[in-house]
Amino acid sequence: MTAKRHIRQDTAGEAGILYADVRATTDELTAPLAPEDMMLQSMSDASPAKWHLAHTTWFFEEFILKPRSASYRSPDDRFAFLFNSYYVQAGPRHARDKRGLVSRPDGQAVRDYRRFVDDSIQRLLQEDRADHVEIAELVELGCHHEMQHQELLVTDLLHGLSYNPLMPTYRDPAPCPVTDEVPLTFTRHDGGLTEIGHDGSGFAYDCEGPRHKVWLDPYEIADRPVTNREWIAFMEDGGYATTPLWLMDGWAACEKNAWDAPLYWWEQDGAWWSYTLRGPQPVNLDAPVCHVSYYEADAFARWAGARLPTEAEWETAFRIRPITGNFLESGTLRPLPGGSPWGDVWEWTQSPFSPYPGFRPPEGAIGEYNGKFMVNQFVLRGGSCATPVRQMRPTYRTFFYPHQRWQMLGLRLARDV
Repeated sequence: MTAKRHIRQDTAGEAGILYADVRATTDELTAPLAPEDMMLQSMSDASPAKWHLAHTTWFFEEFILKPRSASYRSPDDRFAFLFNSYYVQAGPRHARDKRGLVSRPDGQAVRDYRRFVDDSIQRLLQEDRADHVEIAELVELGCHHEMQHQELLVTDLLHGLSYNPLMPTYRDPAPCPVTDEVPLTFTRHDGGLTEIGHDGSGFAYDCEGPRHKVWLDPYEIADRPVTNREWIAFMEDGGYATTPLWLMDGWAACEKNAWDAPLYWWEQDGAWWSYTLRGPQPVNLDAPVCHVSYYEADAFARWAGARLPTEAEWETAFRIRPITGNFLESGTLRPLPGGSPWGDVWEWTQSPFSPYPGFRPPEGAIGEYNGKFMVNQFVLRGGSCATPVRQMRPTYRTFFYPHQRWQMLGLRLARDV
């Protein structure tokens, strides 16, 4: 994971404040969990909460403390093998699909590891050093890395808990808001030559740049995401059984996995229900549909006589909109009705996750995160109810494989003019 960074000369103190705040948020997210919850790993795409705590700590140790602090000694050198993810240049690592089998070190040992590294980072930030700006930049990067893992932590936990027949709750249940149906409307954009991508001011990941020109034909984009109400209409019209709506790979995935509804949905007494981090709840008809794959989103768009937007269309349409909405900080941890492009659900685009013109991955292990994943995945925009709001900016690109559904994934329609 790398970033284009811009940090002032006096921000070592600010980096320390950011670090303390981000680390405390992660600890708060895991506070309600029992030791057994911390070990859940329901599939290879997901990781146990305990591993997330340890891996984000290893990141600061591996990329800041070991190369920058001559006096630093890890409390356990074996942690580098256990808690590396896929940084090949950082050395060998434990198998990803067996993280849930690492019962030792136990949860307390992992928390002790976090505190040890926390103390070491804060001491390093307080030192009078010639490289204090570089250290502050790396701490900022590590904090954004941890914020991504905060989102993964809660969505991985949701997937793990969903296999429990008792349908446990992570947060206390709360009633769904009562809302009125909002008609689907579109806003026209004239297109033309425009620029997208990060301009170099403030924090951004390397894959968000370089800023570059793109040509857009005139298009329309919906004023709100697709709702559960509309998705049910798609289902009732045979959307999951109508092969002409589906891409070939999508239809194969649909058949193989027996998809007939979004992930976590089931029908009970004539109504649709969904499992959430607040336990089982009736599907909120006017909330954005969530936990659908790219394949499902593409099929729905075709059924609706529309298409998915490109990421250039999405960014151009919404880059001046204030970034306010339903994010992790709200504590709802489920999509809510509304039309904001920010928060609630990540929105699939039809754009593959590929390098922008002129992209060059940085050298070294820290540059492995984005560049080597630029194949066979699609870009999503806008953030979700599990995304920390301070991560969001108009150029932020997340990406997933087209079959994946366990993240907070939804869609917004677009049309040619």
